[in-house]
Amino acid sequence: MTIQAIPTLNLALAFMPVFAVIILLYRWSLEANNAIYAVVRMLVQLLLVGYVLAAIFQAQSAWVVMLVLLVMVVSASWIALGSIKIHRMKLYRHALIGIVLGGGVTLVLVTQSVIALSPWFEPHYMIPLAGMIFANAMNSISLATERLYAEIERGVAYEKARSIAFQAAFIPVVNSLFAVGLVSLPGMMTGQILSGVSPIVAAHYQIVVMCMIFGSAGLSTAYFLAFAKPVFVQIEA
Repeated sequence: MTIQAIPTLNLALAFMPVFAVIILLYRWSLEANNAIYAVVRMLVQLLLVGYVLAAIFQAQSAWVVMLVLLVMVVSASWIALGSIKIHRMKLYRHALIGIVLGGGVTLVLVTQSVIALSPWFEPHYMIPLAGMIFANAMNSISLATERLYAEIERGVAYEKARSIAFQAAFIPVVNSLFAVGLVSLPGMMTGQILSGVSPIVAAHYQIVVMCMIFGSAGLSTAYFLAFAKPVFVQIEA
């Protein structure tokens, strides 16, 4: 079974619900311009990354793959702090260290022990898996940081605020565990089924993905909150 190609005209039809939502945002006087910018940026980024990944997969170079992972980590660490108006530079290195430790350890375990890639840097696996790991670590750190700031501004003591922030950051991860298989078939499992892989094999891969998302998000957030403590204690004081 081969995946059916999507003609350009058919692809354009996928934007009909997007246009409907943008019109709704305009009529309700919400941030439609920001939504338009996000959609355009998504379109450009995905089209460009398609060509870039095609070149990377063809090159089969460990150095190229490591460079891509470095760009992912650096970008994820900066984006994670996007909602922070102050102390962003002070927190950046803590976010970077948290994602490298929590996400990096998880990535090594999954690619080298669970899946046992050969060669070890196989880009068809390494880059998509790293993307999922770093993206979820980024989202968890972002949620934790925003909630921690809010709690400290309310006068909550740091230790309690940290616990609240960590729990809040984990809500999307835990919800995804509850919903998988009942409400949704996640991206990797859906993609493998569409490409003709046995649903049982796809389920095994998805179990690995859910474990690595849970682990990387939790470890990265915990590392970040631990390393960034002096910054938040200073804000509290």
